[in-house]
Amino acid sequence: MATIDQIVDAAVGLGEQKSWEAVRLHDVAAILGITLDDVRAHFREKEDIVDAWFERADSAMLKAAQASDFFYLRPRQRLHRLIMAWLGALHPYRKTTRQMIYGKLEPGHIHIQVPGLMRVSRTVQWMREAANRDATYIRRALEETGLTTIYLAAFFHWMNDSSPASSKTSRFLEGCLSVAENLDRMIFSRSRTVESGSEKSPQGI
Repeated sequence: MATIDQIVDAAVGLGEQKSWEAVRLHDVAAILGITLDDVRAHFREKEDIVDAWFERADSAMLKAAQASDFFYLRPRQRLHRLIMAWLGALHPYRKTTRQMIYGKLEPGHIHIQVPGLMRVSRTVQWMREAANRDATYIRRALEETGLTTIYLAAFFHWMNDSSPASSKTSRFLEGCLSVAENLDRMIFSRSRTVESGSEKSPQGI
């Protein structure tokens, strides 16, 4: 029986040859010399293959965090490396990845859009864990919102980036992370100043 990776590779490869919309599971089975029931043993439907494709990117991202120099990087550099590693895992099949996403965004596909949002949230949570982000409460919520926005912006930028090694996306991402870092520093340094002032104010009354 074919493995999960073999089925995913065959399906994505077919997507590159024609289009993701045109990929049929019986064609995937035929390429691998297996039955549809063998495919069903791993995937209930075609959309599950999309999830497995992005799971592969999540895994590549977490492996990037195992590099010996990773925790010597600044927080912004860690996030940049993680997001680019996630995108890099999908790079050989950019066209098919783009078609997968556009398929999810089509009107009437609410049944796959909601799980898609959950998948984005899950990826961002693993991203924060890999980057060793430990903010709590309001700061954590703001950080998650900002990181989700940056991750999605970089993803959509990458989908149409034909530059070598996705260099344009890398620069775009660096700019986004730099702005976010400056905003974080400005907001929370001001917050600490206000808190410090409020602690001293009773003594001055």
